[in-house]
Amino acid sequence: MRSGTSATRWRSTTRMPTRASTSSTRCTSSRAARTSCRRARNAPDSLAETRLWPSLVAVTSACMTFVSPLGALVVLAVVGPLAAFVIAERNRRRVVGILGLPGTRAVSRGAVVTSLVAIAALLGAAAAQPTLVNRSAREVRSDAAAFFVIDTSRSMLASSGPGEPTRFARATKFAMRLRNKLPDIRIGIATMTDRVLPTLFPTADREAFDVTLKQAVGIERPPPSDGSNTLITTLSALTRIALDNYFDPEAKHRLVVLLTDGESAPFFDGSIGALFRGPPAVHTIYVQFWRRGEHVYLPNGKPEPLYRTDPAAQRTITRLADASDGVAIENENVDAAVTNARTMLGNGPRVSDVREHRRVDLAPYLAFGVLAPLGFLLYRRNV
Repeated sequence: MRSGTSATRWRSTTRMPTRASTSSTRCTSSRAARTSCRRARNAPDSLAETRLWPSLVAVTSACMTFVSPLGALVVLAVVGPLAAFVIAERNRRRVVGILGLPGTRAVSRGAVVTSLVAIAALLGAAAAQPTLVNRSAREVRSDAAAFFVIDTSRSMLASSGPGEPTRFARATKFAMRLRNKLPDIRIGIATMTDRVLPTLFPTADREAFDVTLKQAVGIERPPPSDGSNTLITTLSALTRIALDNYFDPEAKHRLVVLLTDGESAPFFDGSIGALFRGPPAVHTIYVQFWRRGEHVYLPNGKPEPLYRTDPAAQRTITRLADASDGVAIENENVDAAVTNARTMLGNGPRVSDVREHRRVDLAPYLAFGVLAPLGFLLYRRNV
């Protein structure tokens, strides 16, 4: 996770490309295309009916790795005890033959040798530190990436009543649902108040996305740079994503999904469209979390006296969508956002993204297993 006013370039790991279709369908900057996109968001949004993209299933596999393979040389420590045992056994047989005493059975001698070899083998294997790794591989787009920009200003604490879900809670839930429906897209997270700060750069790692969203994103975390202003959010700050290196250069299809209540300080929208048109173009989807009559409630259940709902918030989102050739999503409709995101990102080549989910260290269990043959040797010595 990274933060700062200017983002450093995100570098992806090298992956083997896979065969995929290179055809794409994109929303252009024309008024007709924007109108068709807005119609799409109001259509019946059954993903099984409207989405033609294949569902991607992660392939899970387990493999064994060794942290320190040279540690297995500990097994050579058995050479000394075995040599000592062979010499002692030879001397014992000579003495037993001279005295005419009954000899030790071959089974007993073999058990000692087996125990010594087992102790050395178990210690050698433990020293090599074997680890069982559970990996999953999923095909993701190599030419597409998206950022979910979440408004974290204090107005996002507004809700329809004490104890009701806040705008911020609804926005984070929306982000989680949208991420789950775009499994083949690398997605990052950024927060916005009077500036946009990246929290997670685009990745296919679902666990990293979930942890970042739940633990690193919060209201005024970090706080705005201008804390004296009562209206903190500045939607024009969104242009920093187009100006700075938020996206990897390989990501030719870029998408920004803004989750906000639309309550913003005045901004000039004339330059926003030019910046997002690129090249490379950055497509935009605006999802508004705003309802009439919402208030920010204090812990005692009373409305915060300094907060006032901005009645122009809905017009602000529409104006911003028009300026950036984007799409405004109404009624917090996840399926409409998925449909438009798929249309904007189109299709493209895919790569196999491998992720580790669980590592089990086997060294402690192998070291504990030494107690069995060692106990046998101690028992035989005292019999």
